[in-house]
Amino acid sequence: MRAFTQHQGLVVPMDRANVDTDLIIPKQFLKSIKRTGFGPNLFDELRYLDEGFPGQDCSNRPINPDFPLNFPRYEGGSVLLARENFGCGSSREHAPWALEDHGFRAIIAPSFADIFFNNCFKNGLLPIVLPEEVVHRLFEETHAQEGYTLTVDLEQQHIHKPCGEAIAFEVDAFHKHCLINGLDHIGLTLEHADDIRSYEAARREKAPWLFDAVQ
Repeated sequence: MRAFTQHQGLVVPMDRANVDTDLIIPKQFLKSIKRTGFGPNLFDELRYLDEGFPGQDCSNRPINPDFPLNFPRYEGGSVLLARENFGCGSSREHAPWALEDHGFRAIIAPSFADIFFNNCFKNGLLPIVLPEEVVHRLFEETHAQEGYTLTVDLEQQHIHKPCGEAIAFEVDAFHKHCLINGLDHIGLTLEHADDIRSYEAARREKAPWLFDAVQ
């Protein structure tokens, strides 16, 4: 998993509430568990004018000119600005996979669905909860200023605006540790590899018959 310490990125506004995981990555694309290749189908229903299917070449599909991800001014954006209850619906982990594969590193919203919120941290995305009025102001500034960027400093827990203003945000110590060190749950387990090997060696010595039976 990619570590996250500080990131500066172009902001992309997703100006709607209750965006569910089926809207983030529709169900027909959930046939792979490779974690990659989902980016072209992110927000598929909103992003294209036709109905997508797995394995399709999205480069030739008709795009929706009214959807922000298709605006030239937001091309290459890596900070997603959203409204309340982002990531609601089913618990599919493919949703953060699609967002990360597209290039997003941070998501700012007034609130997130719990399972989606935790899945983001497991996949290198930083979900940031800010008061609704602060998020609304960020929307206004993003719409008003082309090329609007934010710098997200996870270590200091601040978002720096182009004007120099800093916005503080909260993140629990465990999630912060995992993101800064690039640790998913497998990585966390491997931090204790020496202890695991010691335990297995001791267990093999005390009960060798359990291991001899395994070929």
